[in-house]
Amino acid sequence: MKDVKKLLQKMTLDQKIGQLLQLNSNLLNRQKTDIVTGPQQKLGLTPEMLQSCGSVLNFSDAETMMELQKAHLEQDPLGIPMLFMMDVIHGCRTIYPIPLAMGCTFDPELLKKCVMMSAKEAAAGGVHVAFSPMLDLVRDARWGRVMESTGEDPFLNSRMGEAVVDGFQGNMSAPYNIPACIKHFAAYGAVEAGRDYNTVDMSEHMLREYFLPAYKAAIDAGALMVMPSFNTIGGVPSIANKHLLQDILREEWGFDGVIISDYAAIREMKTHGFTADLKEGALKAMQAGCDIEMMSGGYPTYLKELVEEGKVSVEQIDRAVLRVLELKDRLGLFEDPYRGASRHAEQMLPFSFESRTLIRNAAVKAAVLLKNDGVLPFAKDVKNVAIVGPFAEEKGIKGFWSCYGKDEECVSVAEGVRAKLPDANIVTAKGCSYELLDRDTSGVEEAVKAAAGADAVLLCLGEYQDHSGEGNSRADISLPYPQKKLAEAVLAANPNTAVVLFTGRPLAIPELDEAAHAILNMWQPGSEGGNAVADLVFGDRSPSGKLSMSFPYMTGQCPVYYNHMNTGRPLKKDFRTAIYCSRYQDCPNDPLYPFGFGLTYTEFEYGETVLSADEITAGGSITASATVTNVGGRDGEETVQLYLRDDAASCTRPVKELKGFRKISLKKGESRTVSFEITEEMLRFHRADGTFGSEPGTFSVGVLPSSKGTLAASFTLK
Repeated sequence: MKDVKKLLQKMTLDQKIGQLLQLNSNLLNRQKTDIVTGPQQKLGLTPEMLQSCGSVLNFSDAETMMELQKAHLEQDPLGIPMLFMMDVIHGCRTIYPIPLAMGCTFDPELLKKCVMMSAKEAAAGGVHVAFSPMLDLVRDARWGRVMESTGEDPFLNSRMGEAVVDGFQGNMSAPYNIPACIKHFAAYGAVEAGRDYNTVDMSEHMLREYFLPAYKAAIDAGALMVMPSFNTIGGVPSIANKHLLQDILREEWGFDGVIISDYAAIREMKTHGFTADLKEGALKAMQAGCDIEMMSGGYPTYLKELVEEGKVSVEQIDRAVLRVLELKDRLGLFEDPYRGASRHAEQMLPFSFESRTLIRNAAVKAAVLLKNDGVLPFAKDVKNVAIVGPFAEEKGIKGFWSCYGKDEECVSVAEGVRAKLPDANIVTAKGCSYELLDRDTSGVEEAVKAAAGADAVLLCLGEYQDHSGEGNSRADISLPYPQKKLAEAVLAANPNTAVVLFTGRPLAIPELDEAAHAILNMWQPGSEGGNAVADLVFGDRSPSGKLSMSFPYMTGQCPVYYNHMNTGRPLKKDFRTAIYCSRYQDCPNDPLYPFGFGLTYTEFEYGETVLSADEITAGGSITASATVTNVGGRDGEETVQLYLRDDAASCTRPVKELKGFRKISLKKGESRTVSFEITEEMLRFHRADGTFGSEPGTFSVGVLPSSKGTLAASFTLK
């Protein structure tokens, strides 16, 4: 261990400020005599600033990392190593399903195993910190970054966030344990109109009750870094929001780790209209508590000047630098600046048998069967199979933010089916492109011809992986016109067709739901996606995923989510005949497929919710139970969900809230009683006066297969 406090005393102000600068790897000069041009000049960076840089992002491999670290240490008089960081979101080189899909597994332990796999690959590639998990609550599917979240529910997101932190960090004793950086703090998922980088404005009650819990859970799990969000809240950019970063994060939650800005966020405060120039941006970010500035140039250019002017104290800078040095020391970088980086391990770890098995299983578990009128599973002895649609042979299904993942290393649907059915006659036809604004339907006829005579048809539709993710918002989340026409024609030509969806967000597909006999949503399933599809559609595995985010009936419903308020005039009958109530004239209020929904190849029957008592007191608890029976013809897995409602409170409460879930496996004909403990702590909320606690009264409860069910049991909190 290094005496970093003693080291801090030796540092000049310039050296300290350098520790607070993070740059893209391509901006670091390999030669000391290089001329600063291009992006370096735009950021106002001098060679001396580059030489003192404290951390790096967006580098290509272990070799690059080691070269940059070596060059840096050769010219750094104090021998302080750089930190290397990357967006390791859902895999490093071996890619598992996008986080939104992993939320559908309702399996934190499976997610943890996937994260541990990616942490080993990342560490071997020279990564010291992962910009993950993304814990933004998401309710608007128009926002492309919903794919990075585990969904619309704060309880589920909290459990999944804890799993990601644990998977990356462990106890920080192994070389593949790397710090997690939670993002984006806070409420980035609530941007207006679902448009990326947009404004957020919400009450303190809404922020604390729904959007902060997952971040808090990850902090409590020990996350070592936090990244504030791009958006403003109440007109203040998060990177300069003292209420968020100081009052809540530092003081209330006790976070003592490193805060890092998002990419150029300090520079962009001027564009927001919040600061007059970059100098003021650097001042406000430092005053709010931002330790590391990513790709803005404000700190190295202006912090020294701000100290001289008395606007920033050396003590402020020292606190930030000490946190950075402590993180480097905790990683052991002073003893081994290359840590787990290994060219050999970097090449050997990806796509091992164990890794492929893990991510294939994850893709299977994350898939959600949205509809099935007896079409699936197909028999494995089929002779003629048609795989049609823009994703029939497409390998770009791994998902956005896939780090070092490569499309060519992904298994397409056609490849997966051919491997599963080596003796079958398999034909493919693209039918149309996946481009959002394309209108060309000239390939539909060929696809229909391929599908018409097949024993089984896989119609592979959806959105390309780069049509979701950062910067990729959509105003219309229905299928593009050519895909709608393709689906209409193929489904008419052969009813023995299963639609296989690939998407990074929920889609509005009411016409598809009406016309198709089977719809299997694979999300963006990662490197083993095609094999997972084959496992599912030909019955070697059964779907078991449950939606972590509601699918809207129409785009205009967005944001749509299950845990909404009831309003004073709720819709109580058919939307087409109702008047003077909270409704649309042209579609239902409810989503097409709600949170927690998902079918499988068998059928589960739920008995009544039974409570162990009808009263609960502080310090006490009761048990809610229901008997679940597999009444279908196959063994299956089910996610049993506990929902509660506070019937009357000092501020309105949601129609229901997820408070627990449990996965069970039942053989056909088997029954099991599933029980959940309900404590007074589970009934607490942010009350009208701003305090956090429970209130006496009645509560409704249900042990259910999804958020759609009725809360038929009740108890009283005394």
